[in-house]
Amino acid sequence: MTWLITGGAGYIGGHVVRELAAAGVPVVVLDDLSSGRTAHLPPGVPLVTGSTLDRPLLDRTLAEHRVTGVLHLAARKQVGESVERPLFYYHENVEGLRTVLAAAVDAGVGRVVLSSSAAVYGMPDVDLVDESTPCLPMNPYGETKLAGEWLLNACAAAHGLSAVSLRYFNVAGAAAPELSDPGAANLVPLVFRRLTAGLPPLVFGDDYPTPDGTCVRDYIHVSDVASAHLAAVRRLEAAGPAERVRLTLNIGTGRGASVLEMVDEITEVTGIRIAPETAPRRPGDPARVVASAELIRRELGWSARHDVRSMVTSAWAGWQHLHP
Repeated sequence: MTWLITGGAGYIGGHVVRELAAAGVPVVVLDDLSSGRTAHLPPGVPLVTGSTLDRPLLDRTLAEHRVTGVLHLAARKQVGESVERPLFYYHENVEGLRTVLAAAVDAGVGRVVLSSSAAVYGMPDVDLVDESTPCLPMNPYGETKLAGEWLLNACAAAHGLSAVSLRYFNVAGAAAPELSDPGAANLVPLVFRRLTAGLPPLVFGDDYPTPDGTCVRDYIHVSDVASAHLAAVRRLEAAGPAERVRLTLNIGTGRGASVLEMVDEITEVTGIRIAPETAPRRPGDPARVVASAELIRRELGWSARHDVRSMVTSAWAGWQHLHP
């Protein structure tokens, strides 16, 4: 069984590809390399360079590599950019997925794993966010992820697909320095950038209804995200001929860490001790978003193995690799 991994040369995609390849799962990667890097791919993994919007390329790739499952990670994912360019995000994320699914259905591919996001939940007012929590996304990025889940579920019902949607929470860390996140849109690399420039880390709001007044999030190591994808692939491959798997699952730890706790962890790991500076709240930041990871444990036998220190330590090694 060969799996097509769209976006497989990206930060998360590179980890997923290595996880599957190390487990002996044959894979082929499709990536336009707009943010991905060929160095993320292990030796011997074939790379098809191109867009998920290119239907003829998808058709050829599925046929030539005898693909039996699709793992769709390719997407635009910057929240701020999605607000400024909603048409672009809907085209890339929703139409891109629609094109992939159309090609998969026509090629007789019956298994799909979709990369989704906790952004589908918006600002949930609950201690633990489970998969039944209402989805009220607050930006076009989150909307496109939710629309993608709807589209996949509709295709699964209409065409007999087995499908798993995986909702990531806050991804950090790296399995190896060369696989680290080159972006700086998330908390950990943002703090690295400020500290290494001799500037105080910024904390956006310190008056939230949380123990220390700063936002609480569920941080998940990217290696755990990759292992969750392998577990989803194994679940779909193990399904009997008449079984149709339809799952939507959180990927999280079930434990929250506040912004101040993360900043303290980062300054301790880096040895650069600059007190944080409080800035005004950012619009739309919920006080607390922490996953319930019970359903994925029950359905896939998966649970996170890495802690916050491991995430920060590995991310710092990656940052030093990228910024020598």
